[in-house]
Parts: sequence; C-alpha cells; structure tokens
Amino acid sequence: MLTIHGPAQRYCDGVSRRGFLKIGGFTFGGLAALSLPQILQAQAASGSKSRHKAVINIFLGGGPPHQDMWDIKTDAPKEIRGEFDPIKTSVPGIEIGEVFPRIASMADKCVFIRSVTGSVDNHDAYQCFSGWARNSIQSVGGRPCMGAVVSKLQGPTDRAVPPAVALADRTQHVPWSEPGAPGFLGAAFSPFKPQGQGMEDLRLNGVTLDRLSDRRQLLQGLDVLKREVDATGMLTGMDAFSEAAFGVLTSSKLVDALDLTKEDPRVVARYGDGKPYQYQYDGAPTCNDHFLMARRLVECGVRSVTLSFGRWDSHGDNFKLVRDHGSKLDQALSALIEDLEIRGMLNDTTVVVWGEFGRTPRINPQAGRDHWPQVSCALLAGGGMRTGQVIGSTNRLGEYAKDRPVPLQEIISTIYHNMGIDPMHTVLRDPTGRPQFLVDHRSPMPELV
Repeated sequence: MLTIHGPAQRYCDGVSRRGFLKIGGFTFGGLAALSLPQILQAQAASGSKSRHKAVINIFLGGGPPHQDMWDIKTDAPKEIRGEFDPIKTSVPGIEIGEVFPRIASMADKCVFIRSVTGSVDNHDAYQCFSGWARNSIQSVGGRPCMGAVVSKLQGPTDRAVPPAVALADRTQHVPWSEPGAPGFLGAAFSPFKPQGQGMEDLRLNGVTLDRLSDRRQLLQGLDVLKREVDATGMLTGMDAFSEAAFGVLTSSKLVDALDLTKEDPRVVARYGDGKPYQYQYDGAPTCNDHFLMARRLVECGVRSVTLSFGRWDSHGDNFKLVRDHGSKLDQALSALIEDLEIRGMLNDTTVVVWGEFGRTPRINPQAGRDHWPQVSCALLAGGGMRTGQVIGSTNRLGEYAKDRPVPLQEIISTIYHNMGIDPMHTVLRDPTGRPQFLVDHRSPMPELV
C-alpha cells in the first residue's frame, strides 16, 4: 500500500510538512510514515555474520518483589516474610522462591543478583533499557537506550533486519511498553516496534515487487522531504538509507521471525502462551510467546530485543499475582534459556530479567507490597558470563543491600561488555558536540566477566 498525503500541514511542533509516503503499515518507535529508513540509518556492518552478540532485555513492568522471587527471607517475621518457601536449585547452596521450579533446575546457567541499587521511583523501563534516569541530559534529547546505542555503534547484521526490536504492545500506562528511547542519537536509531497486527504491518499488502520498484522510483523523484525538517533530526540520512527500507519490505526474514506458525509446535508448547492474562489492568499481558519471538529475532540477526512481561505493581494480592505471573515467567524463561543453549546461541546472547524497582519488605493491609527503590533484584543468563552464582545480599528484612551492592549501571555496563562494546571508554557525541559516556564510569561486574 502506497499513500501520498498532499496538502501542507503544520503540526504541534511547528514544523511544516508538505506530505509523506507510506509503504505498508509499519511504524518504528511510534514514528509514522517512512521512518524505516531512519531506523536503519546506522553504521553499516562489515558484512553478514553467522554469529553475533545480542541481548534480550525482559522488563517486568511495575516492580517485581525481590523477596518473593530470588531472595526469600526465611528468618524474617511473618509480616515481612510472606507466603513463599525457598526451594533448592541445581547449584548447591542457592535457593530461590518456590514459584520457579524450572528456573531452579537450571540455576547453573543463571546469575541471581539480590542487591541491585540506584533505581528511581518511576513506573517505566527507562533505566532498565538505558541505565539512566529519564531526566538525565533532557536538554539535549536524553540518554539513548541500549538498542539505540547498539544500532549506532554496530549497525545491522543484515540490511534487511533492524538491529533493535521492541515487542511490547502498547499498554494503558504507556511507559510500561515504551520501546526504549533513542535519546540524543535521534529518531533514526529508535528500535523497530511492530504495532497492532504486526505481521500485516510488514507485508506489502498486495503490492507486487514490480510495482514496489516503480514506487521506489516515484519516491526518488518526489520532493516531499523538505530539508527544513532536518532540524528535528528525524530525516537525517533518509535518502541514503531508503534502499535498506525496501530491503526489509522485500525480505521475508523479519516477517518469518515474527510468525510463530513457522516454529515447531513442540517448541511453541514448551514456551506456553501465558494465558489467561490475569492482573493486567493498565500493564502488559503475560505474553510467553514474546520470549520465543525474541529468540527467533536474535536468530535472524537482531542484536537487541526488549519486551514487557506482565504487570507486577502488586499493591494488593501480591502473592496471588506472583503465583500467576511467576509460574508463567518460570515456563517462558526456562524455555528460552534451554532453547538458546540447544541452538548454540546462549554464550552469544545475554538475557536479563528485571523491573524498575523492588517492593516494600512489610506487607500492607491489602496483602500487597508497595514501591521500594532502595533495593531490587535481577536475573541474568548467557552472554558468556560466569553463571551459577548469587551476587549480593540484603539484610534480614530485605530492606537494603547488605553485601556487594550492585549499581544498576554496573549491570548495563556488563551487558555492553558482553555485546563487544567497551563501556568504560566508548563515547557518543550529543548534539552540542560534547562526548557522553555510555555509563557513569561503571566497569563490568568482575564476578561475571
């Protein structure tokens, strides 16, 4: 489908646009119309590679309760401890919550971090996707997410596959499903985000390849991309990367990766579907199939995949919520780790599971736990890391990090290291020309690398 909008319009940002072309129905990072070439404007990869480093960033929106997952407080009083018992894992001496028996059976492939610090009390994924608070350097556009950084520094592994993909469908509380901001790098490096029907957004909708070629020539001949819009940064390099946009449309790789009917039904069954969706409210559903989709995306060449799983804001009925969300997470995450290992992808793919903050030690009158940014937790797997260990601890009541506090940025730094990016010395220049480090001088975790 090719749509040409004609009359000049003036939008709320004061920028005049004489029109635009739209091919298919896809958008990138919420940008409409011809945003695909922008997203693919990244440094060209040196060539197609059969193996590449990747990250699957699983965001548990709402703030998962650390003391009901990886850090059960057996010595705490009842009003703190909660309902769950610890269970043994495949690693002697490591115990986790009873809701996660499958993860417990593969603890040798995981790292449980019980002392994550540096979170802010905001309901969004900004820190988990970038390592920075949302208000950091907003005057120049804000900090870019990891997907945007990887797109900028490493580019695509295949010109027909975006470097970064965000799977979460739009939530009522929008920040829980944001794909990760490109920040000062500009819209050209926003992660690709399948919207709505997703699959339909990537098809040619009845347009043959010959007709698409004709329309490409039409696109090249139309003066619809006025240079004054370049001041916003949204059209930077559009012309040079239009060819890559057509490459994605005419390749089946991305469409196939998102189409689970092409997967072995036995593999699909191992992941489950996460239904029925419970406790969703204004957050994300428990889409187990997104974990499988993430593996397929990495397999076809995507470097960074983000997804939002469930709504963990458990101010009430915390324990029922954890039993529901936790059992589904247990199935999907264990299937993902196993699947990556079977396919020889686990050492090259870092999996991280975390939320924006932890939950209060004391259980409230509604059988819930409230916000607790003082300490939270994370689970990591793969990436060539030294797994099979617990890092850090909290005090007896789960109030604060007691041993080995792990700043959130130290985890981000470790992921960059696993991706082949030096987090201590790599800088990106913001629009003012000032160099900006990827993290605030945090080296990767020495226990893991």
